[in-house]
Amino acid sequence: MMETLELANYNFYSNRLDMELISNIVEGFKEILEEDKKQKQPLFLRVQDNFIMNIARKVVQEKKKTFLIGITGESASGKTVFVDNTIKAVVRDKKEGIYTVIRCDDYYKDTSKELQAAGSYEELFKSGFSFDTPDVINLKLMKEHLIGLKNGETVVSPRYDFKTCESHPDGDVKTPAKVILTEGLYVLNEEVRDIMDVKVYVFTPLNVIKERWYKRAISRGKTGEAADLQFKDVNKTAQQYIRPTYQIADCIINGMVTQEYIQEITDKMFKKISDIVSQI
Repeated sequence: MMETLELANYNFYSNRLDMELISNIVEGFKEILEEDKKQKQPLFLRVQDNFIMNIARKVVQEKKKTFLIGITGESASGKTVFVDNTIKAVVRDKKEGIYTVIRCDDYYKDTSKELQAAGSYEELFKSGFSFDTPDVINLKLMKEHLIGLKNGETVVSPRYDFKTCESHPDGDVKTPAKVILTEGLYVLNEEVRDIMDVKVYVFTPLNVIKERWYKRAISRGKTGEAADLQFKDVNKTAQQYIRPTYQIADCIINGMVTQEYIQEITDKMFKKISDIVSQI
C-alpha cells in the first residue's frame, strides 16, 4: 500500500514538473516568435496553433526518442540553406549523436543510361523526361533509411552525380541521432510524411526561385535551352506535387531571410530549450 502511494505521489509531482517545463518552453517560444514578427523579413511566416505545444511535449516527455523534422519547398527555395544554418546554430562543437541529415537529392534514381541514349540534356528534356516528379526519387529507400535511423540503426545513403545522372550506393554513413533533419522536394510526399514529427515548408517568391535556380543549373551542367526546358518543367511539377504540401505543414519558413538571421533565431530557440530542460 505504501509503495503504491509513493508511486502515485512520484507520478503526480513528475507530471506537474513536466507541465511546468512544457509551459515554460511554450512561453519562451512565443516570446521569440513575437520578436520575429517585428522583423522586416521574419523567419516564421505561419505557425500552426499546436506546433509549439507539440515540440514542447516531445522535448520534455519524449526526450529519449528521435525527433524527425522534414523540410520541403520548391527547387532553389532555400531548404538546404535553412538546414545547414540551423545545424550551425545548434551544434557548435560538432558533437556526435545530436543530429543527422538525410537529403532527398541523394536518392535520385540512376538515369545515366537515359541521358546517354538521348545524347544531351536538351534532347532528354524534349523527349518529355522529368527530374522533378516523385517517381524519379527512391522515396521507398529514403523512408526505410529514416525509419532505420529512428530505430537506432546506421545506414548508408546513396551518392548522386547531377552531371552524369549516376547513382552510387557508396554514399555517406548516417548514424542515429537525437534529431534527424531531412530536406528535399518530396520529404512531405504522401509516401513519406506520415513518419515526420515536424513538417516544415520553405516559401520563396517565384522570381527569386528562378534566379537562384538558373545559377545552380550551370553548376549541374545545364545551360541554354536545356536549362529553359527543365525550369519550365520545375514550375509545372511544383504546382502539382510540392505547393499543395504548404497546406499540411506545421510551419511556413521564409526563404528570403539571411543566413545570419537563421542562425540567430534558431540559436535562441535551442538555447531556450536547453536552459529549461537542464532543470530536469
